[in-house]
Amino acid sequence: MRSASRLERLAGRTFVTFSQIQNNSDNFLTLAPRNVGTNDADLKFNTTRSQSRSSLIGSLDVLRAGSKRSFSTKNNEATKSEQEYRICFLRHGQSTWNQKNIFIGWTDTPLTNYGVQEAQNAGQMLSKSGIKFDEVHTSLLRRSIRTANLALMELGQEYIPVHKHWRLNERSYGALVGQNKKEAVKRFGKDQVKIWRRSYDNPPPPMKDNHPYHPLRDPRYRLIADHIPKSESLKDTLGRSKVYWEDVLVPSLKKGKVLLVVGHENNLRSLIMNLEGISAEDIINLNLPRAIPLAYRLNTETLEPVGTYDAEATGVMLRGEWLCPNGSRGVKEILKNDNRLVYDTSSNINNENDLAKQKLEYPHDFLLNRMSMRAVG
Repeated sequence: MRSASRLERLAGRTFVTFSQIQNNSDNFLTLAPRNVGTNDADLKFNTTRSQSRSSLIGSLDVLRAGSKRSFSTKNNEATKSEQEYRICFLRHGQSTWNQKNIFIGWTDTPLTNYGVQEAQNAGQMLSKSGIKFDEVHTSLLRRSIRTANLALMELGQEYIPVHKHWRLNERSYGALVGQNKKEAVKRFGKDQVKIWRRSYDNPPPPMKDNHPYHPLRDPRYRLIADHIPKSESLKDTLGRSKVYWEDVLVPSLKKGKVLLVVGHENNLRSLIMNLEGISAEDIINLNLPRAIPLAYRLNTETLEPVGTYDAEATGVMLRGEWLCPNGSRGVKEILKNDNRLVYDTSSNINNENDLAKQKLEYPHDFLLNRMSMRAVG
């Protein structure tokens, strides 16, 4: 077997750095929390010196000149227009605590077998839409990261950059983390739990430092320990996600890139609230289903959503398009099932395992059946 050439080794070693260097200035990006020092290595990115940058760009240009393969939609000859999708939001597939109907927050729960299939299903929906992405952005939590990877496999786009950041983590559910949602409804009442889950500025009770699932115990957050929330409202979540939107997503969109944002229900709600201009009063009605892509066309200059308002699925006027069978009607059915799992105290169904035991459909079963996929319990 021949050894790799110096140029091939250079390409493999510097591809991601190249894209960062090519598209950004010397101070590539600051994503640190406000007032955090520059020693937080995983929150502040720095590029190399201009001399090294020029050398790397030159080397990669040589490689690209010798290949006709287009690695992303950004390299396609066709000019993007408002008729094409520019950004797509995707909630992760079922995790172990989704299955058990438990408040999760920043707890790092993995996907179930069913969640894997939901993620693959989402990738097939994206593939059928014809959308091609330039970048993926996701959280530091594995249920979201794995969903992104599985969707990219279905798209055949595993080669594109995947950026991970804590600002895209789910909101902190404070002291509710680890509790069954329906049991919380029985204890605190339906209205109070809905306020905690869906309102704009009413956080759940704060998490104590000795809470068994406190993120302080997780080494991935060691550099932002002073900024780990003990509880968050949607307003708090929007405060951190908006920084990522303005500092990362907007610059990429303005460069003509097509983005996939894979995340969590409340973090995605905060991003959609910001994009759509949803009011604090109306946001309580917005729920997002697992693993159903919501794609947006955007004005190329203002990045405002382009399209017809549709409120059938969620009760909130959205201009995005649900990329699933039956569109908004399909999403409406999923959310109806999800609502029953949390708020219907007259039912003895406390989690999604109970659905399987009683031979009832999981939220996505009818979609899986429509796409000729076998649901895994």
